[in-house]
Amino acid sequence: MPDATSFGLFFVAALVLAATPGPGMLYVLARSVGDGLGAGLASTGGTALGGRCHVLGAALGLSALLAASSAAFTVVKLAGAGYLIYLGVRTLLAGDDATIATGAASGGWRRAFGQGIVTEVLNPKTALFFLAFVPQFIAPGGDVFAQFLVLGAVAVLLNTGADLLVAILASPITARLRRSPRLRRGQRLGSGGALIALGVTAGVTGKGG
Repeated sequence: MPDATSFGLFFVAALVLAATPGPGMLYVLARSVGDGLGAGLASTGGTALGGRCHVLGAALGLSALLAASSAAFTVVKLAGAGYLIYLGVRTLLAGDDATIATGAASGGWRRAFGQGIVTEVLNPKTALFFLAFVPQFIAPGGDVFAQFLVLGAVAVLLNTGADLLVAILASPITARLRRSPRLRRGQRLGSGGALIALGVTAGVTGKGG
């Protein structure tokens, strides 16, 4: 395992990166505001599981293949961008009342969990992050695979903590949305537009972006 100094540097850097908004965090925010705390927590669980998939993939060398192949990167990037745009369009086309539907009645929490997984898994920058960032803190003389899993798990845990904080802080807004049709419409248009903009940005950003 890395020494205490290296692990400390890794922890601080990973904490800063976890606090930086990305597709997963913005998705959790949109679901938390639109559907309440339950959907936000389900979304957080989904993005956490998606992040763990990237950790395992990176540890097995899957991310190395992704970084080395422009075609593979482009396919995954465009798939993720298209999915975000799809979610945004669905949000824009939904009625204002749909933005405050309860997950328990509609099965929305399960969908939020599944969509959280897809949003994170189809984010190639997450895979490239683990490939470029985590190896810098791995001790070459140790078990590289095990170290990668441990450090990756720490990074995912920090990301999940940031997403949980977003979900908890966003959920009180739901009460106001339930009382105000104007706020619900603004939230729907804002969330849908943000998801579409995020998808378009992800789709046109170059490999080094």
